[in-house]
Amino acid sequence: MKLRKQMKTVLVCKILIVDDHPSLLQLVTEILQQAGFANVIQAESCASARLRFQQEKPDAVLLDLMLPDGDGFLLLQEFREQNPDLPVLFLSARDEDENRLLALGLGADDYLTKPFLPRELVLRLSAVLRRAYFPSMLNQKETHDVFQLGGLQVNLQSGELIGPEKMQTLTAREFALLKKLAENHGRIVTTDDLCRAVWDGELWGYENALMVHIRRLREKIEPDPSKPRYLLTVRGLGYRLVKEGAK
Repeated sequence: MKLRKQMKTVLVCKILIVDDHPSLLQLVTEILQQAGFANVIQAESCASARLRFQQEKPDAVLLDLMLPDGDGFLLLQEFREQNPDLPVLFLSARDEDENRLLALGLGADDYLTKPFLPRELVLRLSAVLRRAYFPSMLNQKETHDVFQLGGLQVNLQSGELIGPEKMQTLTAREFALLKKLAENHGRIVTTDDLCRAVWDGELWGYENALMVHIRRLREKIEPDPSKPRYLLTVRGLGYRLVKEGAK
């Protein structure tokens, strides 16, 4: 796919959202606009999606699975026939493995189930857009936002963990935690500070939830999550990230 000369950031990409629920369609539009995406187009059916696709030539599509006059699988195939490199993400309430695998098998770039966290949607969409339009960003030099944890490359600009065999995407909570820890690498970050980085408002009762997200994050970044090497617990205080390759 030829890069458009004016595309210096993912935020100028034109996004087509296809969903038959007006309230959700508006919600996703507002989430993207608040994140800085200025070119958001809406369609509520396969017919309107085909029309808007021809008129607007979007740079990416957020696609519902079930639509009143067809399904997202068919639209994915039709759009890809016209633009083989078009980034397509599914937003579906159906989280069955069969649907997810079929979507990915047909060439979808990602599959996000409803309900989803707004930050996670923005991160996943941004990651897909960077891979499609800004591949050089995946090979940039080490910065505070791109660093190594053993054989794993952490990219906080795209919310991705790139390993030798697979790539993983951080959830919004995991992203907030890892970003806070990376900003203070080598230093202790208290439990309260981590909670404030992830949740707004009162902090009471979030300690157990924090432990759950720490465990899930370790499952993604640690070779052996039961014996962490990078995300360390400092008893009675909080946590500390020991990262390699940072500058």
